Amino acid sequence: MSSYFVFAAVQGDYGLFRRAEIATEAARLEVELARLSADVTRMENLTHRLSDEALDLDLLDQQARDVLGLVRTDEIVVH
Repeated sequence: MSSYFVFAAVQGDYGLFRRAEIATEAARLEVELARLSADVTRMENLTHRLSDEALDLDLLDQQARDVLGLVRTDEIVVH
């Protein structure tokens, strides 16, 4: 009977091995959360810079070139 409890304490659903797996998964998820939070912060910054209150003309020019493929009349496009 005691060997069953020892086995369950080590390898059961709430055992030592499962607790180590959960801790590793939690650490991985915290790193992913930090990365995603940084992405959200960057996107919020870009969105704010393109808003009516604070229009960044350089960013607008960059987005027009990247997304729409626009060029100025005095520029030469080389493929």
